[in-house]
Amino acid sequence: MKRVPVSIYAEMTPNPRVMKFVSNKLLLKSDSVEFKNIDEAKPSALATKLFHFPFVKEVFISGNYIAIAKFDIVEWDDVAQEVRMFITEFIQDGGVVVHEERLTPIKEEKTELTSDPIRNPKNLGEIEARIVDILEEYIKPAVAQDGGNIEFMAYNEKIVEVQLQGACSGCPSSTMTLKNGILGILQKKLPTLVDDVVAINR
Repeated sequence: MKRVPVSIYAEMTPNPRVMKFVSNKLLLKSDSVEFKNIDEAKPSALATKLFHFPFVKEVFISGNYIAIAKFDIVEWDDVAQEVRMFITEFIQDGGVVVHEERLTPIKEEKTELTSDPIRNPKNLGEIEARIVDILEEYIKPAVAQDGGNIEFMAYNEKIVEVQLQGACSGCPSSTMTLKNGILGILQKKLPTLVDDVVAINR
């Protein structure tokens, strides 16, 4: 079997429970995918295997990195090298990180269960569409640098609801990021239209 040349390095994120493992190869073509348990991880053999580590809580994959959230039973200093080598060997051996064609049914299922406007762009009004554009252009790239993702969920009575994923989910500094960073940008770009930004978990 021909081995795939790849290099992976570990990088801390603002969330002490989440470590980002960055690859020199693209791991996912679509935006991002988050697995909160081993049952959700079926489209990804790598994520499934990562959940076999007793300390792995959640796996988030986007672009060229994997952000892993851990339980507090271990410190990253003790396990990061082991996880980095495991991911490296999986990719070197030709493993498919995510079978993206298997993600579509999951997304469609979520669309049927929820009325998230972001899942159905046709439902977006003018203000919602502008909020999504601002998030995509100004906020998502910065959040991705920290190993996370942000999704627009709703806009009601001048309050923007977002979902934080990856390293941003449960991060101690995420409230500050929401209030100082995201809210500030939205209020600057959409004066009088946004009073607050709140994170919701689904």
